[in-house]
Formats: sequence, structure tokens, C-alpha cells
Amino acid sequence: MKDIKKGDIVGRKSYNKDILFFVERIISISDKSIVILKGLTVRILADAEIEDLELIEKDEVIKYTQKFENRLEDIVNKVNCNSSRDTTRIIKNKLFKRSEKIKTGDILHLDGDRRYSEKSSRYYKKMGLNAVVRNIPENRQERVVESLIRQYNPDILIITGHDGMIKNGTGYNDIMNYRNSRYFINTVRIARQCIPYSNELIIFAGACQSFFEAIMAAGANFASSPARILIDFMDPLVIAEKVATTDEDRYITINDVEGELRDGRMGVSGSGARGKKKRI
Repeated sequence: MKDIKKGDIVGRKSYNKDILFFVERIISISDKSIVILKGLTVRILADAEIEDLELIEKDEVIKYTQKFENRLEDIVNKVNCNSSRDTTRIIKNKLFKRSEKIKTGDILHLDGDRRYSEKSSRYYKKMGLNAVVRNIPENRQERVVESLIRQYNPDILIITGHDGMIKNGTGYNDIMNYRNSRYFINTVRIARQCIPYSNELIIFAGACQSFFEAIMAAGANFASSPARILIDFMDPLVIAEKVATTDEDRYITINDVEGELRDGRMGVSGSGARGKKKRI
């Protein structure tokens, strides 16, 4: 058996390898080696004893990631097919003899995962959206969010990365039972202090199994995860796209977007928001 090291892709034998993970780091506790894991396609942060892990063969990883990429392309194609947005189209208005330009909402996306940050940037471009993506570790997002809001003046703020419950199935109201939720909560709170109006700055925050109620109470419009389940890479982008490309006189609820999310309103919900597409 090969030694497991940082950067390897593994599955947990006790979970029948249902999720593939990157090995983030390995730490020693007493006489045990504990491995910190980040989901390959879902925004989960977990740990496992090294004996519970199995290296995944390259061919299996390729098959797994290709299936994921195909699903992402299907989402993008569906979005591009259904959306009427166009950030450069000039509409000729013969009656008033003037032109109008359609502008979709500007997105600022803070992501704790470097790989997901790079992938998010690519998919925003594929969807024709105006987005700035910054790879900021979850525990540093609260320190930089105010300056980034003032620098980019976004319409939509996405705060995400990885999360997870330490004791799954218990301690739902204990903030210390969540790996990164407290950072998301603090970041939302600071962002909302900068721009207090919920329809001026639209905020999505959270990752897998995040403390939904506390994130919403901090001032988010949408958050994960009401049922403390997994969300995947694309869920925050789906929310951002929907808000950015919906007319500013229309109010969006979770009903408008749940069919495009991994697990609908069990994974993401919220109070809603006005769209950010406008004519200028």
C-alpha cells in the first residue's frame, strides 16, 4: 500500500468512498495520523484517520471529474440558453432616438479554495458575467471584505469555501461544531455594516453543512445549508448568476432557483433579493 501524502486524492472506506477528497494536510494526534480533507467537487471540509482512507486510481479520478465537468457544462449551457442578458448589447429606441445598454450585476466572490477560485472565474466568464474572484482563506475573509467591497463596489457578494459539522447530526446550534461557519458569519456581518441595505448588496454565504440560521441572522440574502447537507462547487455561482441577470424590478425567491441547485432548498435557501440587471 502506498503512503498517503498531501495532494493525493482519496476516499473514505467507512463511507464506501462516496465522496472524493484532496488531502489538505496530515497531523499527528497522540499515536494517530489524522488527515484533513477537502472535497474534490463538493464544498466539504472533513477529517479522517489515515487508516480509513484509500488512494483513488487515476482512471477513476478522471471518470469522476469528467462526469462533474459535464454537469457543469450542462448548467452553463442551460443558463446561456435561458438567459436574456447581454452586457454589451445596444438597444435602439427609435421613439426617443437613443440607445440603451443592458448591464448585469457586478459580482465579488471570495472563495477559500484556490482550485475552486480558478474554476469559478472560468465559469463566470463562460456565463458572460462581470465577476471578480479572490482566493481568500475562510479565516481571513472577514479581515479583507470591507476593503474589497470599497474597491470593487459589487452588487452581489459571494462568501464561500469549505465547511462541515465536526459532530455530524448533533450540535446544530453550537457554532463551535462548525469548521468554518463562524468566519462566514463574521464576514457577512462586516459586509452588512458596510452596506446595510439588503437589496443594495445581495449576499450569499456558506458551504457544506454551514450554520444556515446564524448566517442569515448576520445579514445574508441566501445561505447554506438549511438541512446541513452538502452543496457543490456550482451552487454559489447559480445564485450569483440568477441575481445578476434578473431585472432590477423583479424580486427573486428560492422558488426561482431551487431547481438548478444540487439539492434545492435543502442545500440553499434565503429571504430573497431584487435582481441586478438594469438598463443604463
